[in-house]
Amino acid sequence: MHTLGPLPAGDKAAAYAELARSLRALLEGEPDLVACAANMASLLYWSLPELNWAGFYLVEPRTGDLLLGPFQGKPACIRIPVGKGVCGTAAARRETLVVADVHAFEGHIACDSASNSEVVVPVLDGERLIGVLDLDSPVPARFDADDARGLEVLVQVFVAAIRGRSSGASGRD
Repeated sequence: MHTLGPLPAGDKAAAYAELARSLRALLEGEPDLVACAANMASLLYWSLPELNWAGFYLVEPRTGDLLLGPFQGKPACIRIPVGKGVCGTAAARRETLVVADVHAFEGHIACDSASNSEVVVPVLDGERLIGVLDLDSPVPARFDADDARGLEVLVQVFVAAIRGRSSGASGRD
């Protein structure tokens, strides 16, 4: 696990705004989903404290399952059915899930036994589910509503990039 030190609570919004600016610059002009996902996973993994995994599960068109995409961290589960585990549940509900204790989440899929908390953000292009962004931490209750909001904006920047459009200053189209 890498640590850059905890972000002061009052600075989370500013930290995510800075990450959004960095992500826009990093992805500018590149619409390739895999390349953009790889750079976004790396940016998050190396910028946010107390993570042990950051990456994507992408919808596999043939089966509709979530298939492991670009990530940073230890090797992970390869295929997750929609509706199963935290990632599959977030995908099925099409809503961000913040899980303070993954061991208490019914049906949790343990890819890394060191993970104790998780946040999963669906990646949507309109109504179409592209996949999910998944961040894990060995720290219980590492993620909160501020993280969820900040990550949702970053996902909007990502979706705008793979559509080949600028996402504007706010991260919203």
